Amino acid sequence: MKLIWLGHGSFRIEIGGKVLLIDPFLSAPTFPKDRRDEAIGGATHIFVTHGHGDHVSDVAGIAKELGIPVYGMVELMGWLGAQDDALKCTGFNKGGTIDLGGVTVTMVNATHSSSTPDGKYAGSESGFVISGEGHTIYFSGDTDVMADMGVFNALHAPDIGILAAGGFYTMDMKRAAFAAKTFFNFKMVIPMHYKTFPALAQDAEELKAGLPGVDVRTPEVLEAIEI
Repeated sequence: MKLIWLGHGSFRIEIGGKVLLIDPFLSAPTFPKDRRDEAIGGATHIFVTHGHGDHVSDVAGIAKELGIPVYGMVELMGWLGAQDDALKCTGFNKGGTIDLGGVTVTMVNATHSSSTPDGKYAGSESGFVISGEGHTIYFSGDTDVMADMGVFNALHAPDIGILAAGGFYTMDMKRAAFAAKTFFNFKMVIPMHYKTFPALAQDAEELKAGLPGVDVRTPEVLEAIEI
């Protein structure tokens, strides 16, 4: 398994013979544009957490270029599919699971907001629980701390947390650490949605300090974490 941060809230997850792109925002100022092919090459599926531009604006182009399917909230997928008939969009909802064969992706709740870049209704925000290769990943999407996280742990027992932690628009590092130690038993935590813009946290030292005994990883963009 490889977990590869693409910057901001975007990840490439290589798991169970699949290559998942989650919220691929390659227009982010922190993404090295000359490494785009490396980021998306061989991708098999795209998953989208919500409709904000810093999560969905590059999805249609990538999906069409690679000819791969996109999955996300029903209303958001309806909007995305209307952009181009060639796009293969599957809408599902919270509590639903997509079985990719050896890998499952369950949509779970988040607390944030969601609308498309042109202001259309996009359903609501979400996160994902991804299971495969004997591991379970909780991908928080953009969210604050919420008691629902305790339910996710009880149902799925994720051992890896990829947590929005930049603050201002999502949990900050302190709140992400609180969420991790209060509701989960992670062996590894990876922060995201930070370092992109001045309003966001520029390092994860507070997260590390708040999670003694947890393997908190802070990779550079496109630096793979191998499990």
